[in-house]
Amino acid sequence: MSQTDQPVILANEKDLDALLERHSAVLLELYTDGCGICASMEPILSNVARTTDTVVATLNPRDDPPLVDRFDVRSVPKFVCFVDGGPVAERADGFVPHDELVAWIDNAMG
Repeated sequence: MSQTDQPVILANEKDLDALLERHSAVLLELYTDGCGICASMEPILSNVARTTDTVVATLNPRDDPPLVDRFDVRSVPKFVCFVDGGPVAERADGFVPHDELVAWIDNAMG
């Protein structure tokens, strides 16, 4: 998979691990269906995918319960930045405006 201009929709933990093996910088959004804030993040995540070198991915942890434990998901949306396959930053504080999210990613990615 090459750099994409849209978020990559992942089905499970196996898909996530494969994505992390292929890309050095990944932003993951953990979301649930019916989450209004998660839905409001969709256009922002699309903009992040288009305007940064970071691969953006989304994953519903309810579809793969071990992910809830792996990332200690207590609220959604939860964002996790990965560098070289490992998590380097997490946040779960609701809606994040585009510029703030990009600044947070840049800071996390070093």
